[in-house]
Amino acid sequence: MAEQHFRGLNPEFTPASDWRASYFENILGNRDCSLRWIVSSGQRVGFVLYGVEEHRFLPRKSGAIYELYIVPEQRRKGIARACVEMVITELQKSSPSKIQLEVGEGNRAAAALWKSLGFQKASERLVLAARQRATE
Repeated sequence: MAEQHFRGLNPEFTPASDWRASYFENILGNRDCSLRWIVSSGQRVGFVLYGVEEHRFLPRKSGAIYELYIVPEQRRKGIARACVEMVITELQKSSPSKIQLEVGEGNRAAAALWKSLGFQKASERLVLAARQRATE
């Protein structure tokens, strides 16, 4: 299901060997991170990954929602909203200074969901992709 999620964000996503070997192992081994399956009518229809992070420089914590995925045929049924409301309640128990997340550029449906829940755009994240090494 995670591969479906990442392919939805980037149709050319191909899991590298380190992703296959350690992605879920590292998530499950991190006590500050929670992975929850989303179940509807007795079937897994998605997952949410969230946690609490220490601020790099200040004595405070931030909540983070890292991933939220609902299978396409179950979208627009209120499942994501109900899940996120539960996650926000859970994160607030740690008294974070804020709860943050990222929305992929052009993902209007996700941006609308987050905005309807009170999230506001705070920055724009730019990424420089690592250069590919020439193979000999």
